[in-house]
Amino acid sequence: MAPSFDHLREADLDDDEFDDEEVDISDLRAKYEVQLEQGFETFVVIDGLPVVTEDQKPKLVKFLLKKLNSVGRTTEDSIEMPMGEDGKSHGFAFVEYTSAGEAAAAVRSLDSVPLDKKHVLRVNKLTDIERYGREGRIDDEYHAPHIDEFEPRDHLRSFLADPSGRGRDQLIMYRGDNVGVFWNNEKDQPETIVDRAHWTESFVQWSPLGTYLTSVHPQGVQLWAGPKWDRVARFPHPYVNLVAFSPQENYVVTWSNRPIAIGEEGHPALTIDDDGKNYVIWDIASSKPLRSFANIDLPPIAGAPGEEKQPRKQPWPAFKWASDDKYVARLTQGQSISVYELPRMNLLDKTTIKVEGVMDFEWAPARPQREGVKDYEQLLCYWTPEIGSNPAKVGLISVPTKQVVRTLNLFSVTDAKLHWQSEGNYLCVKVDRHSKSKKSQATTLEIFRVKEKGVPVEVLDTIKDTVINFAWEPKGDRFVIITAEPAAVVGSAAAAAGVVASAPKTSVAFYCPEKAKGNAVGNFKVLRTLEKKNSNAIYWSPKGRFVVIATVHNQQSSELEFFDLDFEGEKPESDKDLTANLQLMNTAEHYGVTDVEWDPSGRYIATWASAWKHSMENGYHMYDFRGELLREEPIEKFKQLQWRPRPASLLSKDEQKSIRKNLRDYSRVFDQEDAERIAGADQEVVDRRREQLQEWDDFVASMAEEVEEEREIYNVPADVVAQMLVAKTASLKTAEGAPVEEKVVEETVEEVLEETEEIVA
Repeated sequence: MAPSFDHLREADLDDDEFDDEEVDISDLRAKYEVQLEQGFETFVVIDGLPVVTEDQKPKLVKFLLKKLNSVGRTTEDSIEMPMGEDGKSHGFAFVEYTSAGEAAAAVRSLDSVPLDKKHVLRVNKLTDIERYGREGRIDDEYHAPHIDEFEPRDHLRSFLADPSGRGRDQLIMYRGDNVGVFWNNEKDQPETIVDRAHWTESFVQWSPLGTYLTSVHPQGVQLWAGPKWDRVARFPHPYVNLVAFSPQENYVVTWSNRPIAIGEEGHPALTIDDDGKNYVIWDIASSKPLRSFANIDLPPIAGAPGEEKQPRKQPWPAFKWASDDKYVARLTQGQSISVYELPRMNLLDKTTIKVEGVMDFEWAPARPQREGVKDYEQLLCYWTPEIGSNPAKVGLISVPTKQVVRTLNLFSVTDAKLHWQSEGNYLCVKVDRHSKSKKSQATTLEIFRVKEKGVPVEVLDTIKDTVINFAWEPKGDRFVIITAEPAAVVGSAAAAAGVVASAPKTSVAFYCPEKAKGNAVGNFKVLRTLEKKNSNAIYWSPKGRFVVIATVHNQQSSELEFFDLDFEGEKPESDKDLTANLQLMNTAEHYGVTDVEWDPSGRYIATWASAWKHSMENGYHMYDFRGELLREEPIEKFKQLQWRPRPASLLSKDEQKSIRKNLRDYSRVFDQEDAERIAGADQEVVDRRREQLQEWDDFVASMAEEVEEEREIYNVPADVVAQMLVAKTASLKTAEGAPVEEKVVEETVEEVLEETEEIVA
């Protein structure tokens, strides 16, 4: 109840000192008066209902109540359905929920949901309708909506058609204040497509399939696409820090460290429900927000005795997507995993997946085809630490059924990391284990064979050191690990923080399956181990087979090693039973390298030193897959390079096999085109030189004409030098006209070639 203002009676005021008109109590009213508008936050308006009579009304209310109670709590008495003078309803109803949150959930979950075959519900907040009416957005008279004429848009994937016919890839480079998109030209300078100053105010980012280019600004995020690089969408999330796309580019998540603040003037896209939130999930096609979320408070990290606890950073990405964009999930660390259905963003089965102590989870990057499973499913995996006497655990869950497919108990676990193979055929859990005394540490690899019946687990426990990096071969069944001694791992972390200058020695191990009968995959074995390295990063070609082992973020070493795992040369006898043949193709050096990235075709790889990380020798190098340096370009304030991704091929597997089978026939055509292009390039150089020579000849001729004209004007002889010689000769003649006799003068020059001194006894 609002406080009464009866205590401010006129009798209590001294008429000599105050006048009723001069007393201002607006500040008190603003502080204590009940805002009537807030009382309607629990009401929603439901439109699109069938028109029914008074007798049919109870049946419709009961039917509607089932849907309404699926997102909150309401009763028949809380549903008001106005009736007209003709005894029929108007097709809408007012519904009161028990809380404003339930009303917001109803708008989010029930809007645009079919009631039956002929009717679709439209749900809005009552306060929104009141507000739009006051602002003049709703007219009392009906006006037919204006439909704009259809305007064809540019093809958003026109970048796949390289005008040169060479199948080049695009890349974006951010240097200084300029952002440019270029065609990669192998050894030649990249061809500029578009180059703009101040295109972004933070960073740039491609969408996963390469359709959109993202620019980030204090006002929000913008998407650019098409051959004209028009802006195709904007998402007004103020002070956005990070952006993440769904795998199929249907949705995008934006995050800001600053909570959203909706002022009195409102917001062009967000509502009062989004106030105080940090994450927003947007629909890219409509540029509308689907739902917003606040940060989850994480327990601080315990420091050393006597030190203050350090705040824990929010994990990124906080929302992780199923491979087909149908689900998105978020972790509440230590408690549960919340899975939401798209596009309604409602909680799957209205409940979270309760997992006590859960630390992390990952979706399978593709729909795995498990043996004996024909129904649709997506898989996600999670792990939990040891809690009391309960062991640590890794679990596989099938979505949408939420059925647990496989679990694995683990003991003496310090930490675990989840690594899916690109097609979801394998899951490797990297488990860091400690001894009973907790003084030593080692790593085991637990490999789940997802496609096989029962999901068997293969354990690789022969690794004595700690694995600091792991990477599966894309679309393959081989992997590479980098290990270091546990003490060196601590030193490496300190070096990354700038405390230690020296890098620890590491080892690189290549693993592949043994040969097996039929289509079966054998057990994983070590193919080769390279000792006493400085390497700390693994970069597989997106097509598999080739891998680069690199040393990045290291002041003492910046080595790149290019390996081929299907080398066509002679295979060592020790590797006869393994499905790989390893060969080091090349090595390279790029001082100060901070980032490495393959192009989507697997033909080229770029390395660069980013000014965001240090200011020494910024720029990039371009290599082919064999490690041959094609070009290097130092660029001041070079910040970022990203290859433009490509969508999956539209060719079937059979068509791709046919192309591989006839690759030599295609290669002859490509070789001929390359030769013609090189010859054409040489001819262009010759033609250009001829043009330059002709330009020089024309310039000399024009200058000669100008000189001739000036000679005539100033009466200067044509050959000044010849005239001067004639005058000099004339001056040497005698008075009688006879020439002066010439005298020959001889000079003798003596030169000592060698001098020796000999003593005679």
